[in-house]
Amino acid sequence: MAPVRTHHLYKRHLSTASNSPTPNFAMAKTKELSKDTRKSIVDLHQAGKSVSTIGKQLGVKKSTVGAIIRKWKTYKTTDNLPRSGAPRKISSRGVKMIMRTVSKDPRTTRGDLVNDLQRAGTKVTKVTISNTLKRQGIRSRSARRVPLLKPVHVQARLKFAREHMDDTAEDWENVMWSDETKVELFGINSTHRVWRTKNTELHPKNTIPTVKHGGGNIMLWGCFSAKGTGRLIRVKDRMNGAMYHEILSQNLLPSVRTLKMKRGWVFQHDNDPKHTARATKEWLRKKHLKVLEWPSQSPDLNPIENLWRELKVRVARRQPQNITALEKICMEEWAKIPATVCANLVKTYSKRLTSVIANKGYVTKY
Repeated sequence: MAPVRTHHLYKRHLSTASNSPTPNFAMAKTKELSKDTRKSIVDLHQAGKSVSTIGKQLGVKKSTVGAIIRKWKTYKTTDNLPRSGAPRKISSRGVKMIMRTVSKDPRTTRGDLVNDLQRAGTKVTKVTISNTLKRQGIRSRSARRVPLLKPVHVQARLKFAREHMDDTAEDWENVMWSDETKVELFGINSTHRVWRTKNTELHPKNTIPTVKHGGGNIMLWGCFSAKGTGRLIRVKDRMNGAMYHEILSQNLLPSVRTLKMKRGWVFQHDNDPKHTARATKEWLRKKHLKVLEWPSQSPDLNPIENLWRELKVRVARRQPQNITALEKICMEEWAKIPATVCANLVKTYSKRLTSVIANKGYVTKY
């Protein structure tokens, strides 16, 4: 970053001049005038003496004499007035410079900003940088992990959103959503908070049991529609195209019948290689199933992701202690998810499409 003129970045802390005959070009803080000197300035002013005369008589700068007189006229005192706090080191122009830097590159560190300002001739601390950014509503937060979106993905997401913007709520109600997810034995549990008194942090009721390396996990496949949750099964082996084909053949159509979906229902799954395997495509074609064309790298467009979160929160509350219990609890909690939760996820689907378009194809909050 090119050096910036220091006097534009930082406020000059002006104070009354000292009696030193040598000009203070470094703008170092000068000694404050004594109460007697300030009183003498006011007395001489009331006696009709000019600012220039008072300055020469007392050995004080004309500007300082003028400032003391103006203060006395305004506040009827020359004492120091209460301040709201220490003067801020960084001027409004300096704040704008910092804001431009972090806006251009949010990964800029406080150390980077300190070094930039130091090269400009002014020394500040990292704490000063943090406080300045906090006043602007910016705090350091963990960057969220999101799918990598290449230009081709962005364009595909925009295309999908625009093509389906006019679809009705009934259209989305007739979609069977599906996906796989991994559930950790001691995963989301670690985010729990507890109400406790001082020095009771190790009481069993106030702790979360953990084991090294997370204690294991299970892989699940599930589906749902606006009418409720479909089947949920555990995938015990590494899933490939053949296994996925078997899962669909044994669980998809039974779920459709249980949920009493209308004729012409649409199946949704993403573009995972096992989903697009030849055997899977052939099975879907033979069953004359309509498949929703899906843009890659778009979990935020699939409402089942929100349902997975719901499931994991419910499972975490019950704190399963082993894999067997984890699987059992997952099945129980999946079946307990109210149909209204499913319906609300689908009911607001058009908002997802709007968000994708508004965000120019990039990842949305969903």
